Amino acid sequence: MSSTVTRTRLAAVAAAASIVVVAGCSSPGTTDKAAKGSCEPAKGKVVLQYWNTVPGMDKVVALWNKKNPDIQVQTKNISTDQYGLIGNALKAGKAPDLAQVGYDELPSLRTQNAFVDASGCKEATEAKSKFVPWTWSQASFGDTGVFAMPQDTGPMALFVRSDIFKQHGIAIPKTWDEYQAAAQKLHKADPNLDITFFDPNNAEWFNGLLWQNKADMYSYSGDKWHVTVDSAQSKQVAEYWQKMISDKLVRTDLANGSTQMYAAFEKNQIASYVGAAWGYSMFRDNLPKQAGKWSIVPMPTWGSNGSSGDWGGSTVAFMKGGKHLYESVKFNTWLTSDPEALAMENKLGGLYPAANDGLKLPALSEGVPYYNNEKIFDVFADSSKKIDTNFAWGPTQKTVNLSLQDAMAKAAAGSGTLSDALAAAQASALKSMKDQAIPATAGK
Repeated sequence: MSSTVTRTRLAAVAAAASIVVVAGCSSPGTTDKAAKGSCEPAKGKVVLQYWNTVPGMDKVVALWNKKNPDIQVQTKNISTDQYGLIGNALKAGKAPDLAQVGYDELPSLRTQNAFVDASGCKEATEAKSKFVPWTWSQASFGDTGVFAMPQDTGPMALFVRSDIFKQHGIAIPKTWDEYQAAAQKLHKADPNLDITFFDPNNAEWFNGLLWQNKADMYSYSGDKWHVTVDSAQSKQVAEYWQKMISDKLVRTDLANGSTQMYAAFEKNQIASYVGAAWGYSMFRDNLPKQAGKWSIVPMPTWGSNGSSGDWGGSTVAFMKGGKHLYESVKFNTWLTSDPEALAMENKLGGLYPAANDGLKLPALSEGVPYYNNEKIFDVFADSSKKIDTNFAWGPTQKTVNLSLQDAMAKAAAGSGTLSDALAAAQASALKSMKDQAIPATAGK
């Protein structure tokens, strides 16, 4: 989405994080909760309900309606309370045929029996090849069915004020070690200058950093969830950022997308930003005077590990109670993979497509004036190819994220550490699953 606030919320999911995202492996117990729907076409005209949070989606739907008089779609924007409205509709038995759901929310809604499996529709199963592999794995729960179509993603990269780095004679960092060294040099050259900020109230962003380091938070085997939120890989990420915080090399008083964040950038107090593809418009729209000063480069890596992470993104899910699955599949496939639809969604709503054809859109292959006419989307496309397909979200991710944020905020304030935050999130994951009678254990 074009709005930073909207995209960040989606990341809670960008979902956001998008990043997110759905479990890459699934539980036989939860699989049974999504019955395979009938794929018989309706007789006569059909009207579908589609709920979403994307600016301009009404215009995209109007294009479909003009071309498909027998399958009409009514759209409703639910950005004010996305999951509250979806949850209430499910409880009342009045869920729409289709709804936008962040990748990281899919497992939680699945435990609530929210979806119908569309794999009985040939067009749904054949759609797999249309999408970036890791997104399909997320939305299909590891190919156990077709519960949603991937819509957009948030592959991560590093946004840099190239003029500031050049001014101080510092090379653009390619690894996290180089990033830390650059942070020290920048701060030494100008005590009012920090390389970036760490937002302790943004678990989705932090999850993207964990994802990059192959810090799998969950897996499923032996009829139970295995919780590894505080794995060695996670602790490596936490300890890195804890040192950056302790050494006062990053600010912790800025919230992503806030007025204060933009003010700090405007005053040349922040030299880089670890962000996602959907964030490219943030700087363009909010810092117009800095046009030509920003570049987007690959996310710093952990040594020779060239993996990237995802922050935000969402799917279009087949909701339980929908009466027209055949028609829903047709519309959903068009919405998430047709080049004309994707071009409109990118232009109007800022969506970075999950479909392979979407990555070939003319708008994504051209130089972007704000960024020195650099082909910034080539960087995001390459990042997307390097995202680990095995990463999974747990069925109580929202609860875990809140616990993580609470403990990260304390660590940023000097009470405890980010490693302690991981331990708290691990305990929260296990407790929340136990409270819902979901079999789970610590460790792989």
